[in-house]
Amino acid sequence: MNRIDRLFGIVTLLQSRKYVSVEMIAEKFEISTRTVYRDIRAINEQGVPICFEAGKGYFIVQGYFLPPISFNNEEANALILMERFLNGFADRSIQKHYIAALNKVKNVMRSQQKEQLEFLNDNIKLQIPARLTNDFEYLSDIQNAIAKRMILKVDYEKENGEHSCREVEPIGLVFYAFSWHMIAWCHLRREYRDFKVSRIKKLLEMQIPFRKLDHVPVAEFMKRLPVDY
Repeated sequence: MNRIDRLFGIVTLLQSRKYVSVEMIAEKFEISTRTVYRDIRAINEQGVPICFEAGKGYFIVQGYFLPPISFNNEEANALILMERFLNGFADRSIQKHYIAALNKVKNVMRSQQKEQLEFLNDNIKLQIPARLTNDFEYLSDIQNAIAKRMILKVDYEKENGEHSCREVEPIGLVFYAFSWHMIAWCHLRREYRDFKVSRIKKLLEMQIPFRKLDHVPVAEFMKRLPVDY
């Protein structure tokens, strides 16, 4: 990777995270920490205000607007391919948001790139087994609740047809056994539970912060799942 591409890559990385450590930049671009310092200085000299906070890392000053970075053909093609996989591994809410994001990407592309993407899109097909059809639209709301640490109220149907209404604190989403599962602290049972998302009949964002102050990492809960990862 030449230096110009690397500098653009560092800016993109900084745009994607709140803080980025020197070590993370060095590892991602396979450069020394000394080179990271030189690159950050070069980016600053081009007018991009990058600051550093001890113990956290570099960040772009809030409120500074960066013009969209152009995509090469291979990056754009990868996005088109992933759109096909969404039909089998995401629900309607995620598909809607992904298509909206992809349209924004297309807006910054050259006309020739757009034509190539449209042709490629017409010539990539994915045969989805019926069991992978996610005919619901809760994943986006669950993602928001996890990120914002907000309580959800769910109407849930068990495998035996029994319904229950409960408030939960979602800590993660896990895809296993060909289904999405919400891992959450259940206020009714006072323990962590595994909710199959396709069995959620109604979902309400309560706009209430988590009551439980400490939660186990979802990676720790995954060790209990009936799947060998």
